[in-house]
Amino acid sequence: MTPDVISTKLTIIMPFDSANKKKIFNDPVYGFVSIPDELHFDLIEHPYFQRLRRIKQLGLTHLVYPGALHTRFHHSLGAMHLMQQAIQLLRNKGYAISDNEKQAASIAILLHDIGHGPYSHTLEKTIIEGVNHENLSRIFIQQLNKQLSGALDEAQAIFEGKHPRMFLSKLVSSQLDMDRMDYLKRDSFFTGVTEGNINADRLLAMLEVMNDELAIQAKGIYSIEKFIVARRLMYWQVYLHKTVLSAEHMLMNALLRAREISDSLKTATPEPLYYFLPRQTKPQDFARTDETIYQYSLLDDFDVFSALKSWSRHPDKVLGLLSNGIVNRKLFRVVMAERPFEEEQLQQLRKTICKQYGITHEEAGYLLIIGKTSNHAYHPQQSRINILFKDGSIKDISEASDQLNISVLSHPVSKYFLCFPKDVPLGIF
Repeated sequence: MTPDVISTKLTIIMPFDSANKKKIFNDPVYGFVSIPDELHFDLIEHPYFQRLRRIKQLGLTHLVYPGALHTRFHHSLGAMHLMQQAIQLLRNKGYAISDNEKQAASIAILLHDIGHGPYSHTLEKTIIEGVNHENLSRIFIQQLNKQLSGALDEAQAIFEGKHPRMFLSKLVSSQLDMDRMDYLKRDSFFTGVTEGNINADRLLAMLEVMNDELAIQAKGIYSIEKFIVARRLMYWQVYLHKTVLSAEHMLMNALLRAREISDSLKTATPEPLYYFLPRQTKPQDFARTDETIYQYSLLDDFDVFSALKSWSRHPDKVLGLLSNGIVNRKLFRVVMAERPFEEEQLQQLRKTICKQYGITHEEAGYLLIIGKTSNHAYHPQQSRINILFKDGSIKDISEASDQLNISVLSHPVSKYFLCFPKDVPLGIF
């Protein structure tokens, strides 16, 4: 497919016409969510954005929490809704925010995750090396902006942190942004982990702007403390749950093994996935060819899962075991530790896996997953969460809080883990 054909195809399936498009969605978290104008509607209708319906917000977390089947589409609309509320509340307090700035900030948060790949963060560095979803979102926003003849210039500037009013960018990306507020409420709701629920209405009502930075009124400090603690609990109970870690690393290793033997997988792999499978796609490939962007815009969870079902019957023992394990939830055992594992233990375990499955030492590396995970609930060195006091002074939340645990939570907590098949003896542990 040539670039000219691609552009023509996208134009045909994506008409930006001027019909009445002020619709509403019934969201399970917030109730009715309004689409504010026709530009928002056209962006939501675009195939790039509709793809987010086919990408789960929490990757493989539904294998632990069965209700966690919500999508990036849900989350993006929810974040847009919170942005609309935040801008209106700031306006009510007397902050001058133009209609164009309001629209641009809303579009920036609506499109902030448009570059996510299959299973969200799980395959972020596996399918395409050296590029994260933020960079891919930027590429897609640039593509949409071209199609709209520059209508997204201001939204793109906000998304990239280049807008002259920096607080608008902080509403999109910071340690107290609309993205985090929505995903904590939404992920808590769909997993049923109530410890992660936050009072977004209270946080938004306490928002202020000082010296072009976001701040929270001092009387909202306890809501901020709850927000930070909720984030920490969600990471250990949901995002970094040991069984989720096992499933996600099995999927990553399945893709890596598939890349190793890709010549034998062409007929068993959907086209958009196979396009990326045998090649080492780099960030610059997106700048050089429309074909790379087009193929990525088609790639979603369904392609990967369809491939896993086919690969589960592949004669390659490693690929078959990993793929079948994900499809039928035969997940690897997980051993967690506070410090790195002894090298002698790891070598012995690898030998045992080789003998058990009749595979080589190199192949056993796909079945023995060695990793480290960290939970950093609050980063004082990143964009701070500012607390605004009545006398006009501002302090970082880690200094202003009367709770010792907030300063403690500003330090990362790391854990080490091993994953391997459950039928491998546990003798060395």
